[in-house]
Amino acid sequence: MRITVGDRSVNLATGGVPLGDDDRPLVLLVHGSGMDRSVWSQQTRFLAHHGYRAAAVDLPGHGETDGPTMTTIDGMGTWVAEVAEHLGSPAHLVGHSMGSLIVLAAAAAHPEVIASVLLIGVAANMPVHPDLQGAADDGDRLAGKLIAGWGHSPDQHLGGNPTPGLWMMGGTRAVLDRSPSGALGRALAACADYDGAVEAAAAVACPVTLILAGQDRMTPRPGAQSLIDALSDPTVVELPETGHMAMIEEPDVVRKAIVDHLARC
Repeated sequence: MRITVGDRSVNLATGGVPLGDDDRPLVLLVHGSGMDRSVWSQQTRFLAHHGYRAAAVDLPGHGETDGPTMTTIDGMGTWVAEVAEHLGSPAHLVGHSMGSLIVLAAAAAHPEVIASVLLIGVAANMPVHPDLQGAADDGDRLAGKLIAGWGHSPDQHLGGNPTPGLWMMGGTRAVLDRSPSGALGRALAACADYDGAVEAAAAVACPVTLILAGQDRMTPRPGAQSLIDALSDPTVVELPETGHMAMIEEPDVVRKAIVDHLARC
């Protein structure tokens, strides 16, 4: 599905169900650095067929949404709020990794269009190793290999994709390899430069759930504690054996956590 927000053509995946303009709750899912809407395929379709208006969005310069890539988390947060308003807010925002920072920023700055927030693979600070940043800036496929290697829990290096016949790490690498030129490097730099997560968390008034993975080596579990402390009565879901790519590794568990979160709102 394509919409126009401002002067930009925006691509969305809606789980095979037209969004329409009815009163079903709107759930807007936001991916991380260099990724696209496809990382939410296991959640978008389920939500769309279970009473929600579900939309996984390609961020600017990612997937099939027009560029240029945006370079700040706050700017992307405002853009996501504009998408939510266009689709018929208030929206429940679900974000992964960089997407979690984006939706947190959106909820803090634009509470009038945000109903709730769910954060996956989040940390107050997201520094980027110089080797990864350099590879991403150079368009080197090593960047995708590094993210896939660190992004999945050790068990997933051996197999275990919930979709039979597919290799989970290979799928993650493929998504990153097809990322438009420059998108991954600029997105990683935006994460590394952002220092407003705790302040944003303190300003958020809507319901918040965090899904935190014990085997997350990109945003380790302790990195979320300052956000938990700053938020007002958040719900925390712990996945002790799961890696950074929780929505891919544990799609059923993440689906249930999203639905449980929405039921509380």
